Amino acid sequence: MSKIKYFFAYILCFSLLSELYAQKPRDITAYRLADTEQIKLDGRLDESFYSKINAATAFRQQEPLEGQLATEQTAIQIAYDENNLYIVARFYDSDPDGIKAFQKRRDAVLDTDDTFAFILDTYNDQRSAFYFEINPHGLMGDGILRTGQGAEVNRDWNGIWRVWVARDDKGWSAEIRIPFMTLNFDPKNDTWGINFLRTIRRKNEITLWEGFKRNQGIERPQDAGKLLGLSNINQGIGLEAIPYAITSQSRVRNDPEKSMAKQTTFNAGGELNYNITPNLKAGITINTDFAEVEVDDRQVNLTRFPIVLPERRDFFLQGANVFVFAPSSNPNPYFSRKIGLQEGRAIPIKHGARLIGRIKNTDIGFIQTRTGESGELPGENFTVGRVLQNISAESTIGAIYTRRDTDGDSLPVRETLGADLNLSTSKFLGNKNFQFQAFFVGHSPTSFNDSSSIMDRSVRGFRFNFPNQPWEAHVSYREFGVNYNPAVGFVPRIGFRRLQPTVAYSPLMERSAILRELSWEYDFEYLMLMNWQPATVNHAIRALGLRFETGDFINFSFLHNYEFLDFTFDILRDGIFLIPKGTYHNRGYSIEASSAPFRKIGGTATLTNIGFWTGRQVQLDADVFIRPFTGLNMTATYSYSSVNLEQGDFKTHLLRLNSSYDFSPWVSVNFNIQYDNLTERLGTNSRFIWVIDPGNTFFIVHNHNWQRFTDRFNVMETQSIMKLAYTLRF
Repeated sequence: MSKIKYFFAYILCFSLLSELYAQKPRDITAYRLADTEQIKLDGRLDESFYSKINAATAFRQQEPLEGQLATEQTAIQIAYDENNLYIVARFYDSDPDGIKAFQKRRDAVLDTDDTFAFILDTYNDQRSAFYFEINPHGLMGDGILRTGQGAEVNRDWNGIWRVWVARDDKGWSAEIRIPFMTLNFDPKNDTWGINFLRTIRRKNEITLWEGFKRNQGIERPQDAGKLLGLSNINQGIGLEAIPYAITSQSRVRNDPEKSMAKQTTFNAGGELNYNITPNLKAGITINTDFAEVEVDDRQVNLTRFPIVLPERRDFFLQGANVFVFAPSSNPNPYFSRKIGLQEGRAIPIKHGARLIGRIKNTDIGFIQTRTGESGELPGENFTVGRVLQNISAESTIGAIYTRRDTDGDSLPVRETLGADLNLSTSKFLGNKNFQFQAFFVGHSPTSFNDSSSIMDRSVRGFRFNFPNQPWEAHVSYREFGVNYNPAVGFVPRIGFRRLQPTVAYSPLMERSAILRELSWEYDFEYLMLMNWQPATVNHAIRALGLRFETGDFINFSFLHNYEFLDFTFDILRDGIFLIPKGTYHNRGYSIEASSAPFRKIGGTATLTNIGFWTGRQVQLDADVFIRPFTGLNMTATYSYSSVNLEQGDFKTHLLRLNSSYDFSPWVSVNFNIQYDNLTERLGTNSRFIWVIDPGNTFFIVHNHNWQRFTDRFNVMETQSIMKLAYTLRF
């Protein structure tokens, strides 16, 4: 035990002292606009006072030639007035006709386009930051990032800000306005962390102002520069109202032989937020409605375990990074989809409250919601609390608490409590990243007759991480008790002990005109039951990975799997294909290939051929995209599985078509269609989105679902929705 104490003391002391060896970052001073100086926001940098403002220049390559000056230079200037921060950017380009820009819709993935991204570490704590990105069409993407075992970027956060862009024979330029009301910060602190990234897509060149090494990057605020000179800035009184009005008409058929029941509804509600301090925001919500969100992607699940689906509802996405808990180990004590959703069906949220922010060096998050009755489901109260204390330069220690109280006396109040420790340094062995994480989560009995021990109802583990380039490695160990089932959490598998080491080597080929990077990786998973008996053992060896200068890549991998099955497994949940108890050894391979994302036609495909229980499975997953002209994006996703077993053969098909046309960054039309041959359901989701002004949005959504019976498809549900949400700030 004493050796373990000494080890933890060493890690903590190393983290505390590592900042002494940090190289001083570059800085840039913000220019205070005089009352007579006004920026004409049009993307053209022709204001005379720009000549007075110092610029951040000398961007360096992260790829392909690490540390070399960018082949196309960039100049960034920063100005501000009492209410707004202005980022003024000039992107020089020797071939303006070669600038790539396909996307217009907000938060679209920008691996297709020339991109400018920047972060604002408004607390200058090197752990969290606001993230912003644009392209030459004026697309806006944003998020909130938090460092830890990697960087967690909540890209679903939507701040209120604007960008104006222009092109000329020198390249392209941008003027960005960010109201200080959009940001949380300490007004007494005149120094923020800041960093800038630019990609030149036709060259696949990534350049940064600071943190240009391959083990650094834009998502690491600890490697950012400094923004100086901010003073006398105003967040207003900190009051924000977001009312909404919604009307919907639906038709539902519960029996294919009966007619459809029609229902028309009108509802209203909204949120009210108030900044208690510049760093701490409280909010309430009434009659919360999420009808405008995209539908979940349909999945075909041939495993023994449930599949996690992402959160899409804005109320739970705002500030979600505060609630992140040991994400690489997935204990998931808090999973927001447990609130207001039951097997994908919406449960009405009557009201809720939220508190997100910071008190000195402590991040806090609190959510309280009340759901109403829905059919046979009773109303419930949910409570979630999170505290995260900053320690040393890059480390944290935290706790999380959840509570679920169901109306009636059929279930007890179910509580969960967890703690996590993250020790990180970016100065290991001089300039390497090294991280350690440990966690423990336990919960109260889930029923009145639950007599299990706390060890059965808890999880615990630790993880060492060495996220660097060209060498990258981690090793983790975790235990999940046999009765672990957090009432406001999610866990796909319980009752195991798991050891998982991984090592990868990915050198750049700096002298090759064809290859950009080679890669090899070995991933080992040794999962045991609680009695130490092996249950799942996986060996995944990437024999060779090739990433080309063009942006295309191909990976070849060999796979070996061992499974111990201690119950009869019904693969399709229909009693036809039953896998008996026993041990199974499976061998196979996979080939993964992807085209460069900036092409007008391309895609990705993964072919896996591996043993599957008593037989074999061939799995093909493919995405094909078409971008015939700017604004139109079409992606077809096809997942095919051919399974041959001693018990018989079957095939599965899953098809998704996502298409969108973006008239501008403010107006778009999206269409989604999904079908799979197991449920034989066909569904469409159509969305019209008009951003009247940042924060003010009008939606029209139409859902149409069919179910196949015998030889025809019957309409089972239609729903049309109109929603207007408006933001008022004071």
